[in-house]
Amino acid sequence: MTLAHETGLSYQIIKLAMRVHSRLGPGMLESAYERCLCLEFERNGLPYERQVDMPLNYDGVILECGYRVDLMVRREVLLELKAVEKRLPIHEAQLQTYLRLSGCRIGLLLNFNVVSLRDGLRRRVL
Repeated sequence: MTLAHETGLSYQIIKLAMRVHSRLGPGMLESAYERCLCLEFERNGLPYERQVDMPLNYDGVILECGYRVDLMVRREVLLELKAVEKRLPIHEAQLQTYLRLSGCRIGLLLNFNVVSLRDGLRRRVL
């Protein structure tokens, strides 16, 4: 896939996440935002996977270490969802790690526990 295609897809995902946030607002559990976002993906014909296991390749040995990505859309864009008071550097580091493990080039960190989702959004490209 081209970066332009992936970028268009990430903007479509952001638009749907903003729809979810505008309807629910802040203060819900992360799992509620995840389920509602999945419903939006279904309604808009976007193939996605929830709670995708990410094995770790350590010195050529594949290890199942419990890394799990919240959502992956079309196996192209990775989403890490949060509902926290404040986004921390560890959250962005987690997104970077998941991008490396998954092979995806675009990742979105979405913290729904904000007044405006624009303030809770971080987009990363490898």
